[in-house]
Amino acid sequence: MIPHVLAELGYLLASACFIVGLKRLGSPATAPAGNRLSAWGMLIAVVVTLLDTQMVSWTAIVIGLVLGSGIGLWMARTVQMTSMPQLVALLNGFGGAASVLVAGAEFLRSELAGEAIPPETGVVIQLSLLIGAVTFSGSLIAWAKLQEVMTGKPITWPGQKLMTGLIALGIVGLAGWQLTDAASLLPAFYTVIGLAVVLGVLLVIPIGGADMPVVISLLNSYSGIAAAMTGFVINNHVLIIAGALVGSSGIILTRIMCKAMNRSLANVLFGAFGQTAGTGGAIGASSEGLTVRSVSAEDAAVQLAYAQQVIVVPGYGLAVAQAQHVVRELADLIEKNGGTVRYAIHPVAGRMPGHMNVLLAEANVPYDKLFDMDAINDQFEQADVALVIGANDVVNPAARSDPASPIYGMPILDVDKAKSIIVMKRGMNPGFAGIENALFYHPRTAMLFGDAKGSLSALVSEIKAL
Repeated sequence: MIPHVLAELGYLLASACFIVGLKRLGSPATAPAGNRLSAWGMLIAVVVTLLDTQMVSWTAIVIGLVLGSGIGLWMARTVQMTSMPQLVALLNGFGGAASVLVAGAEFLRSELAGEAIPPETGVVIQLSLLIGAVTFSGSLIAWAKLQEVMTGKPITWPGQKLMTGLIALGIVGLAGWQLTDAASLLPAFYTVIGLAVVLGVLLVIPIGGADMPVVISLLNSYSGIAAAMTGFVINNHVLIIAGALVGSSGIILTRIMCKAMNRSLANVLFGAFGQTAGTGGAIGASSEGLTVRSVSAEDAAVQLAYAQQVIVVPGYGLAVAQAQHVVRELADLIEKNGGTVRYAIHPVAGRMPGHMNVLLAEANVPYDKLFDMDAINDQFEQADVALVIGANDVVNPAARSDPASPIYGMPILDVDKAKSIIVMKRGMNPGFAGIENALFYHPRTAMLFGDAKGSLSALVSEIKAL
């Protein structure tokens, strides 16, 4: 074992790496360096913990490191960008499960040894068990919805909220009983964990696919809070700091995303948004009298080749088609012809926070060409062409003009103000919100139907042939 003061200094260094790394994640340009710095901080924390404590044999530690590193490397190399939200959900769940195991082990050790658990330790143990179990089961449901193992639509039934509330009250009651009763509490201990797992399921199944980015962010916050509570249980300072950073940043990101959708967190969690697909808004009621104008790849290529200002709006369809490299090639051709290309990123585009930024960074799109919604919206009026690739709800003008629309009031990208609009989609299906898009019927909009990668490749070929 190393001296305690050296262990604390190591934890302080690791915590500093986490804080500075998190700060650098705030910009796409510095995010890779921030990620590496945070990884070094975690390595330092792990090494210091292994040298400071001897909870298991070194053989078990080495086996765990090899297995964990191998699985992590395999996942990093094989998981597609379209599946990254599912992976994040699973990792959140694993973090919650780890908190349950550590706090549960401490509780069982004290209980079986007949040791009295101090009240403050008992409180954080119960919080770690509750939040960790909710995070675990809730994350599994989020993964199942994103992976389409189960329906992405909200699952509700009469009395569901009452059932959820009663289970939550039951957990609080049993947890309080464990803090005050000196008798054997193992049945109550296992019951709390079981009810918390059920609670996590009940909290996530009523949430639809449109709100999955918010759910992922919130579950990430839960995993951090559970880790911080576990840090108090085992008196590990770096775990407390790291958990607090993850928990607080997740809550802040959740708030930002709710604001981007003009909805409260309570509405996201309990509103069952998107349950009645295709029924909301004026467009859904009157689209029969409207026309959709389609465009060929040849005509669209001519517009883009001679456009001076082009704004690309990426969406989940771009990720599904894995077309980020082709869109970069298209942008290079437009710029070679004298035009400028910028990318408009909505805060909730895709299926997880920052999905589009990561996708475009994979194709080496320069960071200075990525603009968030507030920075780019006033530039759409000057754009010759707005190229929408697989985005839907985040460009729906009904959010501004139709009080009957479920997304009314949601801040959107002002694509409809561009001089010409090209929307690339497979068909006319609605987005995650389950409502039709008024932009598709706009007089300046032309629909280029087909797979995003195939359509973009056709545009590249046509421009090269001009």
